[in-house]
Amino acid sequence: MALQSYTRELGQNRTVGLLGGSFNPAHEGHRHISLYALKMLGLDAVWWMVSPQNPLKSTKDMAPLETRMASARAASHHPKIHVTDIEQHLNTRYTTDTLRALQAHFPRTTFVWLMGTDNLRQIHRWQEWQEIFKMVPVCVLDRPPRHNAIKACPAANRFRPYMLEQAKAMTLKSAPLPAWTILHIPLNDMSATKIRAARKKG
Repeated sequence: MALQSYTRELGQNRTVGLLGGSFNPAHEGHRHISLYALKMLGLDAVWWMVSPQNPLKSTKDMAPLETRMASARAASHHPKIHVTDIEQHLNTRYTTDTLRALQAHFPRTTFVWLMGTDNLRQIHRWQEWQEIFKMVPVCVLDRPPRHNAIKACPAANRFRPYMLEQAKAMTLKSAPLPAWTILHIPLNDMSATKIRAARKKG
């Protein structure tokens, strides 16, 4: 899909949650946290941004982009969840570059970065990771095991003064930056790693 098509089809949403990842493959856990984000943050849509290649992940066992896109389309099945390969069209590799490009292309859209607690634990390894918290509101959603990202987490400790209580999650999209919250939601233990391991055994 060409970039102008995203502008036409998706750019009218007022507040969009961005869930980036390899989706290798996509699964019910992605949909689970997306549905809670839609409801608890008052989002108009969630975009699943299927990455051409995560800089921190090996290309080994990485399915082709179109295969991962197809798995995401099959797993999303919700009118407010849009599967995109927009990073490929923006020609961006790092999250900060993607966010800058999205804000430039969609100036009337408010973006909220979505991620699981598993990613919060290692976001300090990302390129310009602190800038992400300064560019957009960040919502972290629980992934197994419970509370796996709070203790000894560099990102949580760095931005702890700017953390909103879950009860105020609906205000996150309009909060002064930096602003972030953690949503303690029911856990879904599905993971791409488990799916790939099961396929190998099969």
